[in-house]
Amino acid sequence: MDRSRREFLRTSSAAAAGAALVASGRLAQAQSAAARMARLGHGDPAAQATIAIALEAARAAGASYADARVSLSRTQNVFTRERRVQGLVDNETLGVGVRVLVDGAWGFAATSDLRADAVARVARQAVAQAKATRGAGRRPVTLAPTPGNQKGTWRSAIQVDPFTVPVEDKVALLLAANEAALKVPQARFVTSSMFFLKDEKTYGNTEGTLVEQTIFRAQPSVNVTAVSKDFRDFQTRQSNDIQPMGRGYEHVTEAKLVENAPRWADEAVQKLSAKPVEVGRYDLVLHPTHLWLTIHESVAHPTELDRAMGYEANYAGTSFVFPPEKVLGSLQFGSPLMNIDADRSQPGSLAACGWDDDGVVPERFDIVKDGVFVDYQTTREQALWLSDYYRKRGMPVRSHGCSYAQSWADVQFQRMPNVNLRPGTKDLSWDDLIAATDRGIAIIGDGSFSIDQQRFNAQFGGQLFYEIKGGKVVGMLKDVAYQIRTPDFWKALDMLGGPKSYQLGGAFGDGKGQPAQSNSVSHGCVPTRHKQINVINTGRQA
Repeated sequence: MDRSRREFLRTSSAAAAGAALVASGRLAQAQSAAARMARLGHGDPAAQATIAIALEAARAAGASYADARVSLSRTQNVFTRERRVQGLVDNETLGVGVRVLVDGAWGFAATSDLRADAVARVARQAVAQAKATRGAGRRPVTLAPTPGNQKGTWRSAIQVDPFTVPVEDKVALLLAANEAALKVPQARFVTSSMFFLKDEKTYGNTEGTLVEQTIFRAQPSVNVTAVSKDFRDFQTRQSNDIQPMGRGYEHVTEAKLVENAPRWADEAVQKLSAKPVEVGRYDLVLHPTHLWLTIHESVAHPTELDRAMGYEANYAGTSFVFPPEKVLGSLQFGSPLMNIDADRSQPGSLAACGWDDDGVVPERFDIVKDGVFVDYQTTREQALWLSDYYRKRGMPVRSHGCSYAQSWADVQFQRMPNVNLRPGTKDLSWDDLIAATDRGIAIIGDGSFSIDQQRFNAQFGGQLFYEIKGGKVVGMLKDVAYQIRTPDFWKALDMLGGPKSYQLGGAFGDGKGQPAQSNSVSHGCVPTRHKQINVINTGRQA
């Protein structure tokens, strides 16, 4: 944490607390609570003091439950194009968000002013908001139980903090990658970038939880555009075989951008002379760098419980996986080979954390088991909505740890964890799936897509497309996109790779909610084959 920020927070929370809290005997108790938290011996006492002030002020104003998050978040974007720097964006934001429950209604308020009187004021504002909205919700909010009294720290398992690497070194690496790509004939345009995030946040609630986390994320990227000699066609190749990760700067160095740039450029050039695909039905062999996005859109989003219950209708729609009482344990989502789980403990994944923003330790859980839909993604508020289903099956009624807010200024709500397709029992590889396919198309890398408001009908493109005949790749194709109905597509799954072919893909910015928030999430998967999927030609004009 930046020293000046830390000093400001410490001064605001401790020295200013005495003057700010004199007016209220009840709030004055927050000072001693802050002192007790500071003596716990871990983390930042100033952040802990701020949380103590917020929680005590919320209780004094009438909240039955309250939590607070202090967050110092830094992001950095470096952009280049060909031989010049296009931009450098370096942002830092520090503040506290306070959420409260009053008579089953939520209230939330936040501030970047971390003086004690301001923190106490926003806590009271959150309580006033909750009181004003009592009775307006569909049902009173009741929180599922947790172990409570959680204490500890968590940090992404990184090797190099990206914010300690000089910007000059980052720019030099990107420009070198651009130069390497431009050496390939017909590669005319190259853009490259790096994006980094470091989020240091402290969370506490009135149930005794006090936890601290430092989360890192990194995404290097190169995009090459090749232009035909007659200037009538252009094709692009994105470096999405290098996926965003919950790692440090080592992810950039291991990506070998300079070494890989000529290959990406050459593949963009090859697409210029690729054969346009013939419309029809093909067996599709999908690489993990492509399949993660199909999983994200057709499996992960429709199994969010708030979306299924209609709370997300105005932003990207609802879900066909509804109503819960009719689909849980009975909906045939895919073939028996399909096993989908959620897991926020995966090292290097974008959604990895020690606790969610409800203070819950996330658990690994099944979403689809042997092709059957068995569970939704939930928070503490949502878990009780499914209590009858859980109890009938002898399962604990608890949150799956899917609560998240993008910053201290945003209220937390249900966001997807890492949602993954588990490997098959046979250790098959990408090449094995191709060898077993008589007539098909192999797809590498994600591309454009569209999906309907219930996550039922969709269309997906990609980066590279290869024609398969008689178990061999016989050439490159272009203008490929496939159309699906979600359950039919997953029921057509008849082969999948084994553990050695498992890879993490992911999205750095997954939008949801109103006002919109962005989440980062990984999707682990293996190569798959899907029988007789409808393929269209996106280059044809009507």
